Amino acid sequence: MSNLDIREYLKEKILDAFKESGVFPSNHVEILLERPKNPEHGDLSTNVAMQLASELRKNPRSIATALLEHLELDTDAVAKTEIAGAGFINFHLSTEYFRNALRSILESGKDFGKSEWGNHQKVQLEFVSANPTGPLNIVSARAATVGDVLARLFTAVGFDMRTEYYVNDAGRQVRLLGMSVSSRYMGLLGKDEPFPEEGYQGDYIKDMARELVDEYGDKLATLDKEERWKRLTKLALERIIASQKEALTEFRVEFDNWFHESNLRAQNADRKVLDRLAEKGLLYERDGAKWFKSSQFGDEKDRVLVTKEGDLTYFLVDIAYHMDKYERGFEKLYDLWGPDHHGYIDRMKAALLALGYPEGSFEVNIIQQVNLLQQGELVKMSKRAGKIIEMKELLDEVGVDVARFFFLERRSQSPLDFDLDLAKNTTDENPVFYVQYAHARICNIIKYAEEQGSGFS
Repeated sequence: MSNLDIREYLKEKILDAFKESGVFPSNHVEILLERPKNPEHGDLSTNVAMQLASELRKNPRSIATALLEHLELDTDAVAKTEIAGAGFINFHLSTEYFRNALRSILESGKDFGKSEWGNHQKVQLEFVSANPTGPLNIVSARAATVGDVLARLFTAVGFDMRTEYYVNDAGRQVRLLGMSVSSRYMGLLGKDEPFPEEGYQGDYIKDMARELVDEYGDKLATLDKEERWKRLTKLALERIIASQKEALTEFRVEFDNWFHESNLRAQNADRKVLDRLAEKGLLYERDGAKWFKSSQFGDEKDRVLVTKEGDLTYFLVDIAYHMDKYERGFEKLYDLWGPDHHGYIDRMKAALLALGYPEGSFEVNIIQQVNLLQQGELVKMSKRAGKIIEMKELLDEVGVDVARFFFLERRSQSPLDFDLDLAKNTTDENPVFYVQYAHARICNIIKYAEEQGSGFS
């Protein structure tokens, strides 16, 4: 009996036994089948007789006995049934069932577990989306792991899944990047240019400035300051985005699309948002700024979309970006955000509801902080990147497989202590090493079975 969903099979047979035994309950009953903690109690167990004792006014064991008398099971699937304790019914699956299940798994190969459950619903998953102002950090590595696994799972069960990386290549932080590189570049040429307040301090900025001196000499120094900042911003963005893509590829994460904020702004996508909200009477002016009545849609207060100086807020641009996703035909949006964006969820949901998109069609999961530990102490920040620990540094320390495994061990909504000593341990104390060892043993068993003519090839 291959490809048998044993739980559904047993539920169906138990319901048939209820009908035959005459103790069928008046209301619908949920039949739960769980794996017993003690393997001697079988492979699956149900407490359905105990659930019904009050309604049927009978002893649970007598209900279980009546059920077993009318329970007709295929012996190729179930070798033995028994009543245990106060009225549990235990099922011992047959050797033939496990043999057939194993054969089915091997025959399915990489298609094992796949289905059409998602019915080809068009879904987009946006994750990582780190600012292109520096190297990817360890929280980005955690988000990359979770996002990549989720995308693979959605695809495996029949969704039309697309992944996207949003490149925030516009706004104040990008201007600060160009100014930071310019200051270091000019300094290397012996020319004084003040370093911007809140500029980027990492050694990667100095490294980039050296590369630019090697490549361009003093040509960029002859440009007008504003023009030089603009040119260096473009060059810095190209290099950083390329390095981010390289790190993600090493981490075995590829995106279907890299979407640039600068293109969104060039298309005046913000105007579409403002016009639609204005049509719905959801905009008003106060103190020279344009406000969105987000509090009407579950947000804690109204939000500014355009400042009194006429600048677009990040919130407005983000609304335009998500509206663009819907306009591209996606029916469901999933975002993975960092721990500092938790308060941003309600306002984005409010905006999308106000624009008329279905409630529940946009969901966010927060990827929490990662703390690197070595000898029980927090690892100091990266010297090269300044305030962050680089994703690439972690990969150099422990490798891709270990990093991905450790990031998936704990719920993504919980902070993670990443123990470097344990990650590099080559004993069964390290869960990755243990799993890899088990995999090698399984491969040897299958190889031996093939050599013995089992047909499991």
